Amino acid sequence: MKSTVEYVSPEKALSFIESNNRVFIQGSAHTPSFLLKHLAQEAHRLQNVEVVSITVYGDIHINKPELIDHFHVNSLFVSASVRQSVKEGYADYVPVFLSEIPELFKQKILPIDVAIVHVSVPDEHGYCSLGISVDIARSAVDSTKYIIAQVNPNAPRTHGDGMIHSSRFAAMVWCEDPLHEANFAANAGPETLKVGEYVASLIDDRCTLQMGIGAIPDAVLGCLHNHKDLGVHTEMCSDGIIHLVEKDVINNRYKKIHPNKTVSSFALGSRKLYDYVNDNPSFAFLDIDYVNDPHVIKRNNKMIAINSAVEIDITGQACADSIGTYQYSGVGGQMDFMRGAALSEGGKPIIALPSRTAKGISRIVPTLKNGAGVVTTRAHMHYVVTEYGIACLFGKNLRQRAKALINIAHPEDREMLEKSCFERFKIF
Repeated sequence: MKSTVEYVSPEKALSFIESNNRVFIQGSAHTPSFLLKHLAQEAHRLQNVEVVSITVYGDIHINKPELIDHFHVNSLFVSASVRQSVKEGYADYVPVFLSEIPELFKQKILPIDVAIVHVSVPDEHGYCSLGISVDIARSAVDSTKYIIAQVNPNAPRTHGDGMIHSSRFAAMVWCEDPLHEANFAANAGPETLKVGEYVASLIDDRCTLQMGIGAIPDAVLGCLHNHKDLGVHTEMCSDGIIHLVEKDVINNRYKKIHPNKTVSSFALGSRKLYDYVNDNPSFAFLDIDYVNDPHVIKRNNKMIAINSAVEIDITGQACADSIGTYQYSGVGGQMDFMRGAALSEGGKPIIALPSRTAKGISRIVPTLKNGAGVVTTRAHMHYVVTEYGIACLFGKNLRQRAKALINIAHPEDREMLEKSCFERFKIF
């Protein structure tokens, strides 16, 4: 099936958006900044347009206080681009597992009127690719009436669930802007590298890995060069994966599902990463409701879930989405993989974090901050890792958990934690 490709102006493309519509915006590296800039210029004719997305990068233009009557961001995962908007009250946040977001679209809980996506150039058959941000975008384009495409020769063409025929687009706009990039390794200090070493010690040969976002997962990957026959089934991947694939450390040979393929939902990193996965048949970018389904995740034996947290209390409750009442990120896929890894034969769910913040505040605390959200409950917690060691909490009572966590807290914070523990549990 072929189609005649016709590119139109941003203004003509965006004319499909009307007042009171709900508009989906593709995110991460594929955030369609070019069209969002033009959408902000359409504010004069639009009222009460709700915009839904997960992580978005760069200036999204529409979340300005002066545009509050025209556009309202309803974020499914708060990122830096919308954090201040949420804090100041002219944007909102929906707490939801990443694996369940497609159900919001399919069941018309959040019905989508228009989807704006950022895709690769049509191939000879007329097919474009959602590239390295398939995640919830696949479900969004399948659930909407109108799709507006920002077509970009810089967008990778990936294998998996991201193919969409150009005849599905209500309008196509040409753009040659670079994709958004991120450098997680830039934030890696000596504590992060030590955490990576401890986490790597929990990983055996032939394990399957999920890596969350940030510096710690890349630090872990940097410590795996002597491992053998690792697999990847992950929500996201970044640059740290490249060298391990090239060295055949990651080869996916022993995975139970999708053997010989690195499975991910999205990728975020450098241009080198985007070029590496472009038309690479060893990578499969799949729909998030499949990738993050715990029943799918658990089918891989020795599943290792590596995630982080803002803080964790002495009973094992982890806050990963907020700083007190300040909404910093979102629930995301942490619990999807923590549970999936726990159910996997030989699996290990891991929360890894430096013992202190950059300002010297303990991340292991007597109680979570007032208003903080619990993303991983204490019943789901197995392994906690800091630069001071590994605490295994599975099967331990509250006092035993407190002692194990205090042992991996920063030495200067242990006396405070011990005092709090004694006040709470009477015996320590």
